[in-house]
Amino acid sequence: MSYDRITSENAAVLFIDHQTGLANGVQTQHPAEFLNNVKALVALANVHGLPSVITTSAADGPNGPIMPAVAQGLPNAAIVHRPGEINAWDNADFVAAVEKTGRKKLLVAGISTEVCLAFVALSAKQAGYEVYAVLDASGTWDKRVEDAAIARMVQAGVIPMTWVGVGAELLGDWRSPVGEAHGKLMGEYLPFSGNNIAGYLTAKGLA
Repeated sequence: MSYDRITSENAAVLFIDHQTGLANGVQTQHPAEFLNNVKALVALANVHGLPSVITTSAADGPNGPIMPAVAQGLPNAAIVHRPGEINAWDNADFVAAVEKTGRKKLLVAGISTEVCLAFVALSAKQAGYEVYAVLDASGTWDKRVEDAAIARMVQAGVIPMTWVGVGAELLGDWRSPVGEAHGKLMGEYLPFSGNNIAGYLTAKGLA
């Protein structure tokens, strides 16, 4: 497999069922940690100008509305409210929204990992996309369930990643025009990075 890097020109982000009700079932991470990771992926999409697609399942029922961190953080994202399809890829409007991005690399996160994320990742891979499962911005109710889902996706050629790895590959070089904005993002969502920056600024007399 060749190493064709993720860039701001070739990637899009898909948020699958990041809904308030479903988020209550995420137990593979601490709630605050999970929310932090979702916010970080949202911030990466904004800093690097990635087109984003959000989809929900039965948002008027117990699954709940879109998590505020996603809805408010991505006001220009395409939103597809599915009436019943479990696999978002079975919804023609969602697939059309993904196609409209014009991107062939898909950064996918979802609740839950074994259903909402895995089903879309597997389907998109089969449809010819290069798919990256952003695992720490996804979650489910049990570690064994998550491990099985990851194994299934990897066997199909889906690439597992985390938001820090995604961000570093998107940035590529700290001298990038968005290097400063990316650094602020890292400081906000990765505690040790924030400490590093604060220590540096203090040593330089800038804090």
